[in-house]
Amino acid sequence: MGAAQTIQLLRDELNTHNYNYYVLDNGMISDFDFDVKLKKLEQLEKENPLLFDANSPTQRVGGAVTKNFNTVVHKNRMYSLDNSYSKEDLLDWEKRVEKVLGSSALEYTCELKFDGASINLTYENGQFVKAVTRGDGFQGDEVTNNIKTIRSIPLSLSADFVHNFEMRGEIILPLDGFNSMNAERIANGEEEYRNPRNTASGSLKLQDSAEVAKRPLDCLLYQIVTSERKYKTHFESLENARRVGFKVPKAIKLVKSIDAVFDFVSYWDEKRHDLPYETDGIVIKVNDLQQQEELGYTAKAPRWAIAYKFKATQVTTILNAISYQVGRTGAITPVANLNPVQLAGTTVKRASLHNADQIEKLDIREKDTVFVEKGGEIIPKITAVDFTRRLENSEPTRYATNCPECNTLLVRSEGDAKHYCPNEFGCAPQITGRIQHFISRKAMDIEGLGGETVDLLRKEGCIQNYADLYDLTVEQVIPLERMAEKSAQNMIAGIEKSKEIPFEKVLFALGIRFVGETVAKKLAKYFKSIDNLMHAEFEVLISVDEIGDRIAQSIIDFSSDEGNIQLINRLKSYGVQLEVSAEILENQTELLKGQVFVVSGVFHQLSRNELKKAIEDNGGKVSASISKKTNYIVAGDNMGPSKLTKAQDLGIEIISEQNLIDKIS
Repeated sequence: MGAAQTIQLLRDELNTHNYNYYVLDNGMISDFDFDVKLKKLEQLEKENPLLFDANSPTQRVGGAVTKNFNTVVHKNRMYSLDNSYSKEDLLDWEKRVEKVLGSSALEYTCELKFDGASINLTYENGQFVKAVTRGDGFQGDEVTNNIKTIRSIPLSLSADFVHNFEMRGEIILPLDGFNSMNAERIANGEEEYRNPRNTASGSLKLQDSAEVAKRPLDCLLYQIVTSERKYKTHFESLENARRVGFKVPKAIKLVKSIDAVFDFVSYWDEKRHDLPYETDGIVIKVNDLQQQEELGYTAKAPRWAIAYKFKATQVTTILNAISYQVGRTGAITPVANLNPVQLAGTTVKRASLHNADQIEKLDIREKDTVFVEKGGEIIPKITAVDFTRRLENSEPTRYATNCPECNTLLVRSEGDAKHYCPNEFGCAPQITGRIQHFISRKAMDIEGLGGETVDLLRKEGCIQNYADLYDLTVEQVIPLERMAEKSAQNMIAGIEKSKEIPFEKVLFALGIRFVGETVAKKLAKYFKSIDNLMHAEFEVLISVDEIGDRIAQSIIDFSSDEGNIQLINRLKSYGVQLEVSAEILENQTELLKGQVFVVSGVFHQLSRNELKKAIEDNGGKVSASISKKTNYIVAGDNMGPSKLTKAQDLGIEIISEQNLIDKIS
C-alpha cells in the first residue's frame, strides 16, 4: 500500500473516531490507540509534504499563531433574533407570520437557544474553508485556525450534502469543561473565569491555536445558509447535516401548532438545568424554507424566527449611589451603583435606571435594597425595591438638574422620557461619543482608530469633532501615549480610506438624532445628497417612507445648526462621500415610483432578493404582505394559494418575473 493510500485511510479512520467521540458521544477506541494512529499520520505527512491537507485530523492540535485577526465581510448577513418573554408574545408573532403568508397551516421547529459565541463556517465542495465570528452581523473576525481545533466540527464531509454553503452555530464551553478549567486555575493560584459564555468567546481570539486546542470547546449547529434548493424544510436540512457529521442538537423538535410550541417551552423551562451546557431560551422557526424566504427580514431580525427567553434569575443587593452618564446625543442616563452581586454567571456592579420617570415609578432611593435581574439574560436592570428593608431616614431621589460633566442646566422636552444636556459642542462625553460613533464599524469603519484613542486625541487637543480627524498627520499623533510609528501610519491610512465609504453610511455616521442605520439608507436613497436632505422642508421629509414627525424635525434641527453646517462643508472639502455615487445612480430609475409590490414564490432568472432590489432600484416599494395599497404581486412557482385568493379578492394585478424584468428594461 502506497504512502498516499495509507495517509488517506488514516485520515478517514481518525475522522470517524472524532465523529463517534465528539458528536455521537460514543468512543470506539481508547485515547491511547487514537494518539498512536495520530502520531503515525503526523510522521507520514512529515515524510510526504506534497500530500499535506489543511483539513487533516493532525491540524486539530493547533500551533498556528495569529497576531491579527482579519476582518471579513459576511457573504450572508448574520441577523439577531427578536425576543419574546410570554406566550402572548408568541401568539402575536404567529399572527404576524400568518398575515404575511396568508396561511394558518404552519409547521414550526423548536430548538434550544445556546449561550455561547456565534460562528459562521464556510464549506466548499465538502471541505471546511474558513470560520468567521458574528461580529456586528455584517462583518466579523476570521478565526479559522482556532476553530479547526474544535473536534466536533467536521473539516471534510464524506457523504453527499450541499456543495457550497455556510453553517451557522454557537461555540460553547460545556459546564464540566468550564468547571475543570476553573479548578485548574484555582490550583495554580489564578483568578477564576467568570462564566462559560465569555470564556468560549474569549477562546476564539487567543493568538496561539495550540492553547485553544487545550480548551474543551464544542460547537452546536442550528442553520444552513445556501442558494442550493436541495431541501424543502429547515428540519430536513438539519437532519441531513447531522447525518453527514455536524453536531446538531437532538433536542430540536418539529411541531404543527403553537400549543405544541408552548409544551416544548414548558418542558425545557424545567429540564434546562439538567443540560450539560448553558441555555437561556427557545428559538421557534417557521419550518418551510420557501415560507422563510417569503417572510424575509426586518432591519435587524428574520420575521420567520423568534426567541423565547426564560424568566431571568433575580437577586437582591444594596443600591449605594445613583450617578449619571452622558451619551453622544446629550441624553442623560441614571445609573445605579450596586454592591457587587453574582447574577447569571457575572458580577453585577451597575444597572441602568433608564430615566426620571422610572425612578419615580419604582420609588428607587439610595441605600435601598433592590431586586436585580438581567433583561434577556444580558443587561442588568432593577425591577423593584424591597420596601420592608428601607432605612427610616430614607429620602426620595431628586433627579439631577445639571449635566454631571459640564454643569449645563439639563432640558427635557414635552413627551420625552429623557433629560438632555444641550451643550452639544462643549460637553466632553458628547464630543467623544459623536466621534466614536462616526468611526464605528457600521458607520465610517475607520481601521486603526478605537474609542480610547479618540478620547486621548480629544484630551490632547488634537480633535474636537469628527471633521478634525481628516486634518491629523502621522507626525502629530506619534508623540501620543502608546502610539508607535506603525500604529500612527495605520490610523492615518484608515482615515484616508474612509473617504470611500458610501453616502448612506456617512449619513448614519453624522449622528443625527433618531437617524439610525435603516433610516439613513432610506434618506440616502430618496434625497441622493446631503444638500438635498439639509434643504428639505418638513412636508417633504415626512412624505418619505417610514419618516415620521420626530425624525423630520430632528433633521431640520441638525440642518439649521451653524456648527453642523460648518462640519458638513469641511467633510465635503476633504472628499468624504456626501452624495450617492454616479455608478449607483446609473443603475437607478423612477420607472416604478409610487408602486407597491409583493414578491411571492420561487423564481428562476433572479433570486427573490435580487427581484426586491431591482424594484427598489427603480423607485418601487416592496411590501411583505398584501393590502389595498399593493399594486402588483410578482408571482413565482409555488405561490401560496391563500395569497393568490386574497390578491384576486382585492383585484390586484399578478405579474410574472419576466413581466417585472420587462417593466424595468
